[in-house]
Amino acid sequence: MGLVHNIVGIIGNVISFGLFLSPVPTFYQIYKKKAVEEFQPYPYLGTVMNCLIWMFYGLPIVKNDNILVLTINSVGLAIELIYLSVYAVYANDRKKRVLDGSDVFNIIMYGLPLAIWKKVFDTKSVEYMPFWLSLAGFSNGICWTIYALIQFDIFILVSNGLGSILGAIQLGLYAYFYFNGNDKAKDQVKKPSELQLSDQPRGTV
Repeated sequence: MGLVHNIVGIIGNVISFGLFLSPVPTFYQIYKKKAVEEFQPYPYLGTVMNCLIWMFYGLPIVKNDNILVLTINSVGLAIELIYLSVYAVYANDRKKRVLDGSDVFNIIMYGLPLAIWKKVFDTKSVEYMPFWLSLAGFSNGICWTIYALIQFDIFILVSNGLGSILGAIQLGLYAYFYFNGNDKAKDQVKKPSELQLSDQPRGTV
């Protein structure tokens, strides 16, 4: 059982690492245009907080045998801080306010994942909720849910179980508006260079 647990954890780390790297094309686009346009920092802020919490949970003094949780979230934290630094360089003053400490907790509480979902409903387009990242987020939640079930870790199970449900809803929204919404959004599946990290209330674990 321990071997299976570790194998699932390693698979989860690989998926999580891919999820962390998914926004790279978005930030390359921001760098080229020298502007953040309509891209939002909410998911990156949420992921930073998520990584910090799970890094603490992964410490040996909190719970043994959680080194996989600790390592992937340490890597994720570093990557997300780089994203936020790039965002801060190219954001206008109004959007920079979102990065202020006074706004962070309200954003995390109320902005995930409703901000992107609202944009999808308003525009009838999935332009800012890309398919591949939504799928990666859903897969990530499923993998870590299985990981938690093997040795029954209630904390990992609850957060990722909820994340899997929300990920499934997000994929459902994508499918609906992909086939019934703005035709412009259909280029999303074919253009990974336009990826934007989708808002989901979980990071890697």
